[in-house]
Amino acid sequence: MTDTQIPVLDWSRFTSDSDKAGFVADLSRACRDTGFFLMTGHGIPQSLIDETLAAADQLFALPTAEKAKLDIRTIGNNRGWSGPGTENLDDSKPDQVDRKEAFNTGLEFAPADPRLTEQPFRGMNAWPDLPSFRDTVMAYFEAVHDLGVDLHRAIALDLGLPEHYFAPYLDEPLATLRMLRYPGGGGDGIGAGAHTDYGSITVLYSDGEPGLQVQPRGKDWVDVPSVPGAFIINIADCLMRWTNDIYVSTPHRVLIPQNTRRSLAFFLDPNPDAVIKALPGTGGAKYPPVTGAEYLKLRLDATYTEKVTT
Repeated sequence: MTDTQIPVLDWSRFTSDSDKAGFVADLSRACRDTGFFLMTGHGIPQSLIDETLAAADQLFALPTAEKAKLDIRTIGNNRGWSGPGTENLDDSKPDQVDRKEAFNTGLEFAPADPRLTEQPFRGMNAWPDLPSFRDTVMAYFEAVHDLGVDLHRAIALDLGLPEHYFAPYLDEPLATLRMLRYPGGGGDGIGAGAHTDYGSITVLYSDGEPGLQVQPRGKDWVDVPSVPGAFIINIADCLMRWTNDIYVSTPHRVLIPQNTRRSLAFFLDPNPDAVIKALPGTGGAKYPPVTGAEYLKLRLDATYTEKVTT
């Protein structure tokens, strides 16, 4: 498999109108083939990315006892810290746990916001006592959320839909920003087991340390190339379901790296009440309708060694 099969797309071709149709055509091939592509020209400042990675470093350097106060299993609503050995992303290997730790944040809510009690997976973010951590993380969250919603404009055009078709489904999403740390050393085990992502798309930034691999249909595992400053975008299961399997959600995994690997994964899940059903023009529905919240709970319950709370 050559690098051209995981293409590098320049988002500015779309946003500048210099080659909008060409970008959509290239996006179409990527979404239907490997379901993965790298994206440059995204407009998110490298300084913000670097500050967010530095904030993650500060968090993961805290004593385990401090991080345990933010445990995702007690905080609930898919927020908080996930320690090493608490997740298993590969359903086919129930005894193999992932050698990584993570920290999840979602949309930020005021304590009196009625959505906290009226909608599933709505909750207050859990914040460590670190200077500027919250402001940095939420600035990055908002930037990649905007980018993910904008990218759905090109997706809509590819599928023959109005350009802003997806916007009402993604304006209050069950999105998760997940800071990840994979300890180095190589050897046996797995950093993150083979899996597909749950939502619509994933917007991933990696520090460049190798380890991420994809498995296109009928092919062997292949390393995802690193392009400085680029995001790695992949189609996730809800969008594959939405498109009636026109787009492909490709299995991927993270091997145990030689050196510590850090990444920022933004999972753009739809709004909790968004009904995921075959999009217009995609043929007879292969799957029954499901809401964004119902689908997320189904997938999270299969991931954690203990059931998640909503």
